[in-house]
Amino acid sequence: MFLIRKYTPQDKQRWDEFVAGARNGTFLLRRDYMDYHSDRFTDHSLVATDPSGNWMALLPANIRQDTLYSHQGLTYGGWLLPVKGVEASDMQELWNEAIAFLRQGGIRHIIYKAIPHIYHRYPSEDDLYGLWMNGARMDCVQISETIDLREDILYNENTKRGIKSAMRSGVTCRENERLEDFWPILETTLQERHQTSPVHTMEEMQLLRDRFPANIRLWSAFNSEGLPVAGVVTYHTDVCVHAQYIAASDEGRQLKALPLLFQHITTQIKEKEPRVRFFDFGTCNEDHGRVLNAGLVHQKTGLGGRPVNYITYSLDL
Repeated sequence: MFLIRKYTPQDKQRWDEFVAGARNGTFLLRRDYMDYHSDRFTDHSLVATDPSGNWMALLPANIRQDTLYSHQGLTYGGWLLPVKGVEASDMQELWNEAIAFLRQGGIRHIIYKAIPHIYHRYPSEDDLYGLWMNGARMDCVQISETIDLREDILYNENTKRGIKSAMRSGVTCRENERLEDFWPILETTLQERHQTSPVHTMEEMQLLRDRFPANIRLWSAFNSEGLPVAGVVTYHTDVCVHAQYIAASDEGRQLKALPLLFQHITTQIKEKEPRVRFFDFGTCNEDHGRVLNAGLVHQKTGLGGRPVNYITYSLDL
């Protein structure tokens, strides 16, 4: 049923159209997002067709030495599947054909970042069954905190007090077009608190936002004088909004700006994006999932999040 080949740049339009209609596709898996850092990764994405040439499945991927990654430059990147036409009973054959193709090309290992279920337009975990049937093992499990927007948001008392305090202090929140208002706050926060830097430069994020203006958005909190003190960059997909970057200045933390800003963001999503079911705060782990950052878990749980797993699998061919 399946023929496997590598993606080529000539496939770009068809790839993007397939992603848009997939039951588990998001804008991160479109080529204009995947390829912005193509100089850092050797693309080895796969296209699965039927014998007539109809596209049946896609696998965003890169290679490094004898290992295929799905995908090192993305948060997730598993098999993209159509709403109709590929059933769970077909996945074993899809995996078998893909594995045979990769072995022939000298690939000996697969590192597979599954697309978390909160991003699925329709349930789509048959790829995981196929992995298990081929002997895959969990390589990394990370905890993310996620709000189900169909239910009441479960703020803790500290968050409720923080929202009231920020409002009394004159903090205001709104969507913001100026990444330059937020990026110095983000860079300072990450360096001082985590000794790290943003994955994206401000120029890269501006490039991506120019390509996906409806999907990548910045929300800011301002003090009573109108100066930015906190911000959140959000990634908007069909059913899930993900907080890609979160940061507050020292003043923003004192003003409790983030609780009020998250209340504002989730309220706006509920009112204006009714198809969105989840708001995802992002993972709370270090050291490839082995260390759980209890402080982040406590903060995000207090904002209403509850645990969802981001799972990476390893398969030896």
